[in-house]
Amino acid sequence: MSESSVKKLEKVDIEAIFSRSPFMRMMNLEVREVDHAGSRFAARLPMRPEFERRPGTAQFHGGVLAAFIDVVGDFAIGMLVGGGVPTMNLRIDYLRPAAGEYVDGVAVVRRSGRTSAVVDIDILAADGKLVAVGRGTYVPVTG
Repeated sequence: MSESSVKKLEKVDIEAIFSRSPFMRMMNLEVREVDHAGSRFAARLPMRPEFERRPGTAQFHGGVLAAFIDVVGDFAIGMLVGGGVPTMNLRIDYLRPAAGEYVDGVAVVRRSGRTSAVVDIDILAADGKLVAVGRGTYVPVTG
């Protein structure tokens, strides 16, 4: 399939995918940026009581952040190839507690080839501080 025949996902397409997935719907993700030319995708994850590390702290649990990192990385490449893609590998470094009303995830595709794509993902707290960084390797084929 040639690159020109691939239907790139727009914001509305990704929002529809998020709403169809029970897991992503529960996360209540908000698409913030879809930049095909810059290979950049951003989303917001609002805090829910179920996401707290300890009740009443407003600190996001690391497992929730890991899932968010994976989704944001997935759709950074997925928006370019027309849908969700399989994850090959995911690495995360937690830099400080993520606390607040939401976290933002910003992903940039660093390299995309025929069989794999590497995506870097930054997670920022509501105050703008970098709280975690991820690097995902994805298969750039929808499925």
